[in-house]
Amino acid sequence: MRHDFDRIAPDVYVARGCRLDAVGRAEAAVHWSKGAGVIVGLSAAAMHGSRWLDAELPAEIAIPTYRRPPAWISTRQARISRDECCDIDGYLVTSPARTAFDLARRLPRKDAVPVLDALCRATNLAPSEVLSFAAAHAGERGCAQVRSVLPLVDPGAESPPESQTRMLIVENGLPAPTTQIVVRNADGAFLARLDMGWKKWCVAVEYDGAHHWTDPAQRAKDIDRAAVLAEHGWQVIRTGANLLYTRPHILLDRIESALSARGAFLNI
Repeated sequence: MRHDFDRIAPDVYVARGCRLDAVGRAEAAVHWSKGAGVIVGLSAAAMHGSRWLDAELPAEIAIPTYRRPPAWISTRQARISRDECCDIDGYLVTSPARTAFDLARRLPRKDAVPVLDALCRATNLAPSEVLSFAAAHAGERGCAQVRSVLPLVDPGAESPPESQTRMLIVENGLPAPTTQIVVRNADGAFLARLDMGWKKWCVAVEYDGAHHWTDPAQRAKDIDRAAVLAEHGWQVIRTGANLLYTRPHILLDRIESALSARGAFLNI
């Protein structure tokens, strides 16, 4: 054992040099608890297949009685009803609805929405199911925050920056965009799938990762795609990390101008 494994907690070992991801940390935490722990929070989201989670965050488990955990485990003393849990590969994990409920009431809204977008996308969980769960747990702490966060959740987001772009739009009073819009020509042939936008006014917003700006082949594809969309009446506003995080007012101005030019505010 000493030669081939590293001890990470009492009676818990990993292969020497192994770097645990979020799922591995969660599973190791249950072993540390002698099987008494239920995987909760962000660790539960990881177990359910959510992407974009920080593997370096402490594993989160609920245990019935307090035990002092290692530094890489965060414990919560709680007994979680069995009907609010599910089994994943032999580990007890809070159900998607319970996981979403816990995250929505615990995390700041700006952090909660991207995580919940990813969880709902990974599990096919509808935000309405989480609201129903919250209604059944109305006396629990944080329910008011759940009710304010869940209307912002959209499983169509494919990355945290897409979630944050959508939040920026909605929280600044613009109409909520639809995600993953499929554009077809008059014959029904597929032309493009857009990150988010307003089909009624043929305005879209696309978040482009770094490779869209630095990869010449991708850049050429983007130029051709933009030309095809323009020919079919679409105005596409593109954004990246710099615009979204350091100059959001410019992005908002561009979106508002495009919507206004297409008549989005005529009846307001």
